[in-house]
Amino acid sequence: MQRRQGRVNAGLLLLLYQISQVGLQNIPSVTLGVLALNIFFFLNPVRPLPEVCISVNEGFYRKNWQRLLLSPVHHADDWHLYYNMISMLWKGIMLEKKLKSTWFAYIIVVFSVLIGVVYMALEFMLMKILDDPSYEMNCAVGFSGVLFALKVLNNHYNPGRVSSVFGLQISSKYACWVELVAIHLISPG
Repeated sequence: MQRRQGRVNAGLLLLLYQISQVGLQNIPSVTLGVLALNIFFFLNPVRPLPEVCISVNEGFYRKNWQRLLLSPVHHADDWHLYYNMISMLWKGIMLEKKLKSTWFAYIIVVFSVLIGVVYMALEFMLMKILDDPSYEMNCAVGFSGVLFALKVLNNHYNPGRVSSVFGLQISSKYACWVELVAIHLISPG
């Protein structure tokens, strides 16, 4: 999970290009702040990824609760950051305009903390159900969980749309669940 050093961050450059194409003036304030915060922590991580990721072992057993705040704003690599922030850009533009900035900021903060709690609860349940202690050690970083929650919220506010998931046309209210399973299978953690 450690970031490779000494290479060009093509994902970061592409993200900055895409932001410039949208135009800073067209990005609502909270969305822009979330983008800036995630880019800042990518360039200036608080600690190495193994020390900020959230897991049952670190978050629950060791009571290292600061990881609930740190794990969502740290990313494994530049492409992880790119995909998450492009998704945030699109969802933020749609939802922040609809919900207004104060409410949207509140939702981002609540989702950021709750996603880590839900992640630990799910990993703990898997550990117990499957009798596999490795689940308490699985450690995750990134904004993907918050984005998934925002996608569900977006589907609530914009019903009736159809999404393409791997070429299959699926109602948007189910597409987010199909995407979640697909993402977990393609890139667990």
